[in-house]
Amino acid sequence: MANLAYSARRPAPGQSLEAEHELLDQAVSEAAAALLHLQNADGHWAFELEADATIPAEYILLDHFLGTINQPLHERIANHLRAIQENHGGWPLFHRGAFNMSASVKTYFALKCVGDKIDAPHMIRARQAILWHGGAEKSNVFTRIQLALFKIVPWRAVPVMPIEIMFLPQWFPFHLSKVAYWSRTVIVPLLALMTLKPGATNPRNIGLDELFVTPPERVKNWHSNNTHSIWNPVFRGIDAILRFLEPLMPRGPRQRALDKVVAWVKERLNGEDGLGAIYPAMAYTLMMYRCLGYAADHPDVIIARKALDKLVIDGPDRSYCQPCLSPIWDTALACHALLEAGQYHDELTKACDWLASKQVLDVVGDWADWRPHVRPGGWAFQYNNAHYPDLDDTAAVILALDRFDRQKYAKAIARGTEWVLGMQASNGGWGAFDADNTFYYLNHIPFADHGALLDPPSADVSARCLGMMAQLGFKMDHPQVKAVLAYLRSQQEVEGCWFGRWGTNYIYGTWSVLCALNAIGVDPRDEMIRRAVKWLLAKQRADGGWGEDGASYWPDQPKGEGKISTPAQTAWALLGLMAVGEGDHMAVAGGISYLIETRNGDGLWSEDYYTAVGFPRVFYLSYHGYKAFFPLWALARYRNLQQSNATLVPFGM
Repeated sequence: MANLAYSARRPAPGQSLEAEHELLDQAVSEAAAALLHLQNADGHWAFELEADATIPAEYILLDHFLGTINQPLHERIANHLRAIQENHGGWPLFHRGAFNMSASVKTYFALKCVGDKIDAPHMIRARQAILWHGGAEKSNVFTRIQLALFKIVPWRAVPVMPIEIMFLPQWFPFHLSKVAYWSRTVIVPLLALMTLKPGATNPRNIGLDELFVTPPERVKNWHSNNTHSIWNPVFRGIDAILRFLEPLMPRGPRQRALDKVVAWVKERLNGEDGLGAIYPAMAYTLMMYRCLGYAADHPDVIIARKALDKLVIDGPDRSYCQPCLSPIWDTALACHALLEAGQYHDELTKACDWLASKQVLDVVGDWADWRPHVRPGGWAFQYNNAHYPDLDDTAAVILALDRFDRQKYAKAIARGTEWVLGMQASNGGWGAFDADNTFYYLNHIPFADHGALLDPPSADVSARCLGMMAQLGFKMDHPQVKAVLAYLRSQQEVEGCWFGRWGTNYIYGTWSVLCALNAIGVDPRDEMIRRAVKWLLAKQRADGGWGEDGASYWPDQPKGEGKISTPAQTAWALLGLMAVGEGDHMAVAGGISYLIETRNGDGLWSEDYYTAVGFPRVFYLSYHGYKAFFPLWALARYRNLQQSNATLVPFGM
């Protein structure tokens, strides 16, 4: 029924089809030119990567922990934090999202550190919202760790993580290799902090008594991981035993474990790109060095600080800190968009050469703990993160290199493909960074209240790897293709869509899978594809676009629906539909019209809403590049299909 709204979006009476094609050509040309204008001299693209208020707030709190206050910068970050306060008084996890306790507590704390008075209107509104939702004692584990470091809550408010876990063997129920890379790089330096229990410098002696319904010293139950599982009370019991035993731990083994933590971090310090190339791990590294007594001019402290400060987007009036950098991902996707738009050989040569130079060939990363016989050959997400390449970036880069010049990049493609194939999980899918990271019982430990401890296979990453295999010539009778096809069939939701682990949400997952199914040769009439097409068509909005809210990651929320249409999500829906032969559908024409009509003065698109996710229900992202390359990609593909009279897309993405 929704598609009936788009008859008015076809050429008006008297308007020729040629005029419509000219409008499409103009949109593609202008968007491609604008995207090329943003290319760096060495060939790569790097767009801002924005998260919620948590990371900028933590940046301010880090400096107050260290006593390294940069007041002018903090004022500009505070301007950003005030600007993104929502009408409910607190701070959400994504644009126009619901109140989030931990983001709100950290942001209020950071603003107070900067100098905002607690009787200022925005602080009153925030405090009222926090208290109405139960007070700061309802914060998550990571927020309570932050508060414990400032002596605002007692350390018993934090689950016990004994540093001796550094000695545990791989067969033990808990081992560092059994949690995701992002958890691993955060946990290791955090172990030192949780062992030494330092206090923040806190030069302004900022407290938060006014945010607690129950004074922290009177709170009896700090457990916030309330999963419904037999493992939950078991792990709570273990936590209680460890809390009793922790003061009795022998000093000798404890010191050796601390030495092992420092050595582990040192090996992966990663120069000016930082431990794990992600903000939380970098911040905890700096805190660890401070509580170990490292001097401010120690080389490791200097390099760790440089890595962290490179994440700051510093404007004249408003600044924020990014969670990490995304140049490999940005460049690969920009290449795909321009490859679709065509005729940009010199620019794409520079971009693909840059991508090829970033392949990880010599460093055997943590992933090898479970795949010791696989050679390295992947790509990371950031400029440098050799210990932690990922499957999504690797597949996307290989797809771009292969499409642009298969012969020139043959060695890089072959080595990358070898690594991807070697990282397939036993259930046929692929995770993002590790193979078979499916120790689900660990989600019930008290520390894991964020629900993002693991990196199991996901439909979107698995689809990217399948699309890569298909474009390289693998056939459906290949054993690994059979395995991932079976996995993807098993992951389809009853509604017909697929979950999007790394993009919001079911629109992203469904686009990813449909492209891969088409590329490998699944019949468009297959019931799996027809159900997905029906679902996408049903989710189109009255303006011709698609949009999905970050709330869709909660099980009681609708899938594929949001407050408004967004350019990126519209492009994903269009690319998915076009991949499986729906290029002539009126819904596709309506979506194309939406993209053409919503361009801004630069020839690109504006998009405030967050369309990506770091950790569902915990941490969301806004890739500023998504509004540049995905709509261009969809418009160019539509034009190519129309001009060639083709029905299916010959590429894996």
